Amino acid sequence: QVQLTESGGGLVQPGGSLRLSCAASGSIGSIYAMGWYRQAPGKERELVAGITKDGTTNYANSVKGRFSISKDSYWGTVHLQMNSLKPEDTAVYYCNGGSASYDGTYYPYNYWGQGTQVTVSS
Repeated sequence: QVQLTESGGGLVQPGGSLRLSCAASGSIGSIYAMGWYRQAPGKERELVAGITKDGTTNYANSVKGRFSISKDSYWGTVHLQMNSLKPEDTAVYYCNGGSASYDGTYYPYNYWGQGTQVTVSS
């Protein structure tokens, strides 16, 4: 089993920045990629960004150029730097443990964090 603990999130004005972090514990050797998903009210959960053990990244088109996913030197902790935030980025953000193909396509396992709220509003 893998446990995921998120931190960060909160309220920010449009154009502002936030940084989310996620730390994995337990059987982290069983996950080969980590990602961030988000779910807005009335919408389906969607992949925001993913990163593999070797650092290959994948982003949703809606966040390319604004968000950046990174990992610490040791596997199991990832960060999501969110810049130029827009009201439409408002959602609950979830960390996930999973795998990825050679081209970075992300495949989620059923390992989820508890979620952290990000609200972009003036």
